[in-house]
Amino acid sequence: MYIAKKIYQDIRELSESAQAEVLDFIEFLRSKKTSRNAASNSEWSSLSLTSAMRGMEKEKSPQYNLKDLKEKF
Repeated sequence: MYIAKKIYQDIRELSESAQAEVLDFIEFLRSKKTSRNAASNSEWSSLSLTSAMRGMEKEKSPQYNLKDLKEKF
């Protein structure tokens, strides 16, 4: 927690425009972390979907028509 307190103290001494830059950098770091997690989740989702759909490409797909629709827009 020492680091967070130190950052808080240092930021209070900066101008408002410098504080805005720090905030931009924090948001950049957060989005970078989120992007990495999303990429990892995407790979797992793809693998999971591939495993679940294995062998289904040979099955006939159902034929739907307008009567099968529950809602129309």
